[in-house]
Amino acid sequence: MAKLTKEQFVEALKEMTLLEIKELVDGLKEEFGIDPTAVAVAGPAAAAEEAEEKTEFDVILKDFGANKIAVIKVVREITGLGLADAKKVTETPNSVLKEKINKDDAQAYKEKLEAAGASVEVK
Repeated sequence: MAKLTKEQFVEALKEMTLLEIKELVDGLKEEFGIDPTAVAVAGPAAAAEEAEEKTEFDVILKDFGANKIAVIKVVREITGLGLADAKKVTETPNSVLKEKINKDDAQAYKEKLEAAGASVEVK
């Protein structure tokens, strides 16, 4: 039997019906002893590794707490917004102040906001 190139194989697949492709897949599973459940088990482990390697974080203001004015000042400092916009953002629950920043910056912003009395989440 002549060896097919990748391109020839893909073209042959394009001409097949869904039933023929299903039979091909079943035949491959049988021929090579592929167990679909074994592949599914590896999925969550791969997702856990990906979560550990997160490099971009969002800073979310959950609540401004008791000292709203101090929090507005920090929000202005972090975002560069004007007073009215910073006030609006501060008063909006779950406002995203910074997106896709590194972990060190996210932690620094969180500490500043918490020192002013705000509840903050870093995701």
